[in-house]
Amino acid sequence: MRPRVNVRDAEATSASCSLDEGFPRQVVDTSTAYLARVGYEVLTVGPSREPVVSIGGLRIRPDLALGALRPEDSSLLILPGADLWTRTSASPVAAGTDALAPFARAARAFLDAGVPVAAICGATAGLAREGLLDDRAHTSASPYYLAAASDCAGADRYAEADAVTDGLLITAGPTEPVAFAREVFRLLGVYEGEVLDAWYRLYHDSDAEAYSVLQKAHAA
Repeated sequence: MRPRVNVRDAEATSASCSLDEGFPRQVVDTSTAYLARVGYEVLTVGPSREPVVSIGGLRIRPDLALGALRPEDSSLLILPGADLWTRTSASPVAAGTDALAPFARAARAFLDAGVPVAAICGATAGLAREGLLDDRAHTSASPYYLAAASDCAGADRYAEADAVTDGLLITAGPTEPVAFAREVFRLLGVYEGEVLDAWYRLYHDSDAEAYSVLQKAHAA
């Protein structure tokens, strides 16, 4: 059986990627594509099994409803961004609901169970509102974005970095999908050392010399 990406340790069977209306598909494609290539089963998770439409108009039917998601079945939970992450009950646009708060609570359940969580773009604001960034090093679009989107008490833990891993939590801003994927691969042990460095240099810096390193690693 292939490992699965909701996403947990390399011995688990799955990795989960949450989907909500207006999600930016491209920010997680790099991570999920390469997890699938090395044998992870990537499962998408929505509020229900009803189709979800990306910000670019791609329609996806989730594999799981959020209520069926269990940390013990997963190697990792990936939370992409979406405008809904910054719409709270204080916003008239949200029609009185914190639409994605259940996903932030799911992230807490994963972390409490010892299963990694990776959040990028607007999902970092949801984690901040849930209190998950209060005592963890993290990054996002900017500290001002998190301050405006949440009452995060962890402002002193903010790091000006492309992506940050603190224990089992990975965070990244919206412009860093490759660095986000690098941290996911490092945490799961998908790539390590010079191979991980070569992967990042190839896909982030277009460093042609890195390709030969990856070729040798894949041939070994």
